[in-house]
Amino acid sequence: MLKTRLLFPMLACACLAFLASNHSVHAQTAVAEQIVVTGEEVPSAYGAPPGFSRSRFSNLTNAYVLPPWAFFFGEIYEGQVFRHGPPDHLFTQEIEMGLPYHLGVAAEANFERFNGGGGPETVSLEARWALADWNKIPLNPTLFAEYKFGVGTLRHEEGPPPPPGEGEEESGPPKVPDAYEFRLLLAQDFGERLEWAMNWFFEKENTGDRGREWGFAQSAMTPILLPAERLKVGVEMQYTNFTVKDTRGDPIHRFVIGPSVAWKPTRQSRLDVSPLFGCTDDSARVQVFVVFSWLFGNEHAEAEAPVSTRNR
Repeated sequence: MLKTRLLFPMLACACLAFLASNHSVHAQTAVAEQIVVTGEEVPSAYGAPPGFSRSRFSNLTNAYVLPPWAFFFGEIYEGQVFRHGPPDHLFTQEIEMGLPYHLGVAAEANFERFNGGGGPETVSLEARWALADWNKIPLNPTLFAEYKFGVGTLRHEEGPPPPPGEGEEESGPPKVPDAYEFRLLLAQDFGERLEWAMNWFFEKENTGDRGREWGFAQSAMTPILLPAERLKVGVEMQYTNFTVKDTRGDPIHRFVIGPSVAWKPTRQSRLDVSPLFGCTDDSARVQVFVVFSWLFGNEHAEAEAPVSTRNR
């Protein structure tokens, strides 16, 4: 009888302990779920950090690919102040769409303003393909191909000017030639504080003086001050080797370098500014890039989360 009297209080205490512990677990789960919901989402193009999931890593470099079904829109200005002659102003509209299987496609339209005249220059189609998910291959190589259709007239020559009268048609100055370009895109983040990208490129004109250009562009960025990587600073540089059909043995060497700043006023938009300075006699004295871009579509492509939360 005594055992029976003791059994009921023991069972009651066990039930209360179970209910209390179960309530504590539910409370902890609710708190954990609240943290996940209120935290800023980490964008991902196949596991890549947000800075590499935007099509354009910086003003001079591309990196990796967009997330599937994400859309990138860019308004690009490039101004060149030459050592001799008037400045050149280039305006580019760019749109890119991410596709499954590490693919992406894009289109660009180029407009030029030079020496009081201006108009369309080229229209191009692009495609890129990443070889694997992020960090599966060192430096995350991505292949890039572009074809440019010349739709305007040449307003100034990149190489030495042709002899008087040569290259001009009855209707006026020569047309901008079609050209093709291939790039190898490399990108990596180091120590969760430094982001780096490098592009090796080769471009060849199909007609005209058959200009040929190869070289590399390199950029490094790090977030500062503002949370969620809203502000980044870094440095970028570009080297190009340019020749035409008559100057293959005497190329034009151009090298520019300078600081770069990237600011995200909203989750979808970003403003990049890079003033670069020429280091060779063939380079422009100053080359300025300003890019304003938007990213839409895939919900994971909207925000840039803190570096410390990446790939977790």
